[in-house]
Amino acid sequence: MMSVTRQCELMGLNRSSLYYVPAGEEPLNLLLMRLIDEQFMRTPFYGSRRLTAWLRRTGHAVNRKRVQRLMGLMGLEAIYPKPHLSQGEPTHHTYPYLLGACAVVRPNQVWATDITYIRMRAGFLYLVAIMDWFSRYVLAWRVSNTLDVSFCLEALEEALGHGRPEIFNSDQGSQFTSHEFTDRLKQTEVRISMDGKGRVYDNIFVERLWRALKYEEVYLKDYVEVPDAIAGIGGYFRFYNNERPHQALRYLTPAEVHFNRGEALALN
Repeated sequence: MMSVTRQCELMGLNRSSLYYVPAGEEPLNLLLMRLIDEQFMRTPFYGSRRLTAWLRRTGHAVNRKRVQRLMGLMGLEAIYPKPHLSQGEPTHHTYPYLLGACAVVRPNQVWATDITYIRMRAGFLYLVAIMDWFSRYVLAWRVSNTLDVSFCLEALEEALGHGRPEIFNSDQGSQFTSHEFTDRLKQTEVRISMDGKGRVYDNIFVERLWRALKYEEVYLKDYVEVPDAIAGIGGYFRFYNNERPHQALRYLTPAEVHFNRGEALALN
C-alpha cells in the first residue's frame, strides 16, 4: 500500500494539509453562508442590507445582524467606495498605495495577494493566493481553517522561491500588516503597497481570479473532505496557469506570458 507521504508527494500536497479540519458553524449558518457566497459572486455590490432582503425573499427569515456576522466571517464586503473598507489591526503599521500612477508592464514588477472563503459540504476554509499582476500567474497559494498569519507566510515563502517583485500589494487586513509578513518583505527589499481606504478596484485582478475559481471549480465540486478541496484547488490553479487562455492576455496563458517575460504577449 502506498504511504501517506508518497500520496502527498504525487498530489503536490503538504502532508500537514491532510489533517486540517474545516472551520465549523451550525447547519443553518452554513446554508446561509453558501447562499450568500453564491449571490455575492453574482452581485458583489450587495451589502448586508440587500443580502438580508434577498435571503428573506428566498424564504429565509434572517435579520441583518446575522448576515453581517456571517459576511464578516467570510471576509465579504460590498464593492463600493466607503470609509473603513479593510478590517485591519489598529496597532499594525500600514503602508501607502503605490500603484495609482504605476504602469505595470512586465512580470515580477507587482505581485498582489488576497484571502477568500472556500465553502465545503460541512464547514469552510480560507484560501490565500499570490498573483503576478502583469501575467496573472498564480505564484503560490495555501488554505487554512483560521485567519492567522501563518498560512499567508507559507504562501509568501513559496512565491519568493519563484523570484522577487519590485512592489507587493495587499489590502490592510491584519495578516498582511503583521510584523511577521511585512518584515519578510523588507528582508527581500520589496516595496510594500496597501490598498487605500474606500478604494474599490485596487485588487481587481485577484477578485477576478476568485470569481473564476469559484464558478469553474468550487461550485461544481462541492468538496466533502479537506484533501478534496486542496487537490481540486491545486488542479484548478495548474489549469489556470498553464492551459486556460486569458482574454486580457490576448488568449495566451498566464504561464506563457510570465515565463517569457511578456515577450509572447508583445508578439501576439
